Amino acid sequence: MAANKDNFCVIMGGGIGSRFWPFSRKTLPKQFLDFFGTGRSLLQQTFDRFRKIIPAENILIVTNAMYADLVKEQLPELSDEQILLEPTRRNTAPCIAWASYHIRALHPDANIVVAPSDHLILKEEEFLEAIRKGLEFVSQSDKLLTLGIKPNRPETGYGYIQIDEPVGENFYKVKTFTEKPELELAKVFVESGEFYWNSGLFMWNVNTIIRAGELLLPELAAKLGPGEKVYGTPEEKQFIEENFPACPNVSIDFGVMEKADNVYVSLGDFGWSDLGTWSSLYDLSPKDVDGNVVLKCQTLLYNCRNNIVTMPSGKLAVIDGLEGYLVAESDNVLLICKKDEEHAIRKYVNDTQMKLGEDYI
Repeated sequence: MAANKDNFCVIMGGGIGSRFWPFSRKTLPKQFLDFFGTGRSLLQQTFDRFRKIIPAENILIVTNAMYADLVKEQLPELSDEQILLEPTRRNTAPCIAWASYHIRALHPDANIVVAPSDHLILKEEEFLEAIRKGLEFVSQSDKLLTLGIKPNRPETGYGYIQIDEPVGENFYKVKTFTEKPELELAKVFVESGEFYWNSGLFMWNVNTIIRAGELLLPELAAKLGPGEKVYGTPEEKQFIEENFPACPNVSIDFGVMEKADNVYVSLGDFGWSDLGTWSSLYDLSPKDVDGNVVLKCQTLLYNCRNNIVTMPSGKLAVIDGLEGYLVAESDNVLLICKKDEEHAIRKYVNDTQMKLGEDYI
């Protein structure tokens, strides 16, 4: 598949991944980890995937300044200009706005795919074909496009997209966005057949997203828009350090996609998973006859069902009588909790930080 020089990719890789604590740490978040023993981290796998259809020099990583060395170490083929370093965390809308202004300075009519750095794609060829068709779709129209995934369960951790009338092959106007519904509502969504998971993967022409941002997030455009002349120059770094921290902390979903009237969705089935939680890792991993998942370590399990156990390589865990638990040890932290109550992990992280400081975060 030939790479189109008009196409760019923005990989968002600045999160902490606190729901994967204690494996994901502030100094080494989950996007830099190799969960499945493939020899490539989630970030590297994302880069490998997109470089098959996007020129490598057109792929940008947006991440926190503290991860500059990690990105360079894992992706040595990138130039410094391809790594946009956020001086502070400000959610996805400021991240995407900065990348869009930066790309427009380099290529005034670029088409962009924006992707998180921590997704798993099992059917890569189907996925890349959907991206290629999506980029073609947005190159010919003033539309904001997201990828929708057919739900296979009433998941409360994802946003949902309700589809409206079709516009061409496998493209639909979006009727409504609903962020992370309660379980009962999620069940209604799945049963209706009209709702799809919001994958968090977006495509658009650079001018379309900048116009949408200026219309719907004027306070963000006011901070980053005036830098038009400095993007792509050595002065860009200083401009961002001065202006980025003052940007509103808002997601692209809430700030733009839920409010815009030109949002469309392309539906796909390509073995997609947002590797966001221990439960999602459990779902994707091979299990023994009792439904237990064991990663990296040795185990002797007695009367145990539906657990996930992961410890440093070379360690032995002997466990008796657990059902539906997460047992995870990494560095100086051992976590044992119900695996389906992952919303509590953020509470554990916050409590640890408040009571014991940064050493365990």
